[in-house]
Amino acid sequence: MSKSIGKVAIITGATGGIGFEVAKRLGRDGYTVILNGIDDEGGAKRIKELEVEGIAADYYGFDVTNEEQVNTNIKNIGKKYGKIDVLVNNAGGLGGRSRFEEMTTEFYRFVMALNLDSVFFASRAAIPFLKKGENATIINYTSNAAWNAGGPGAGIYGTSKAGVHAITRALAKDLAEYGIRVNAVSPGTIDTPFHAQIKSTKPEVFASWKNNIMLGRLGRPEEVASVVSFLASKDASFITAETIQVGGGQALGI
Repeated sequence: MSKSIGKVAIITGATGGIGFEVAKRLGRDGYTVILNGIDDEGGAKRIKELEVEGIAADYYGFDVTNEEQVNTNIKNIGKKYGKIDVLVNNAGGLGGRSRFEEMTTEFYRFVMALNLDSVFFASRAAIPFLKKGENATIINYTSNAAWNAGGPGAGIYGTSKAGVHAITRALAKDLAEYGIRVNAVSPGTIDTPFHAQIKSTKPEVFASWKNNIMLGRLGRPEEVASVVSFLASKDASFITAETIQVGGGQALGI
């Protein structure tokens, strides 16, 4: 690979929502951005959008819960670019709702895999290439649910995100000797297509969500992206093992 390659960032789950905003922001920051997703058609569309902006971008379609796919693809990315500077473990989600009494083992394992296994798989695969990076960093996503255990039916989501909070700190301890920083963001309620259904079917419920946020509004995806951009930058060079709440004070409740 050419010695002239600039900074390289991988963003998982980046074909829409917050992940794509992060990809755009890091692209504008000068990174070559590698988008991951399972929607190959959407991924191709997003790459074109980024290239129109003059952002160097690539797409790798793989399932972050599949160990073999993660290992193969991240190794291929690392070999192609010679290094990885930033890994953003953005992929994750609620996965659905289920109370514990009727929760299937399959559902439990799916949610844990989506939110926690994915961070482990991607981080482990990226470490050899992060060691070759400049100001190398991993940025994970946790949630208020990691502290309050989530709402009704979201207990396993909260449990998985508590695991992300812990693994963020554990990775930071493990990788400090290599100068690799590991931090997390904890987005509050962000206005993304994720909420499109309730926004269209129960607008009054959607509108009420802002009442639990100190700043009186929902967040915007680009406001999460700006914090990710900061954590990836040299301005955050002495920050590791931290979680930044990006929720307008939502975590405190009002």
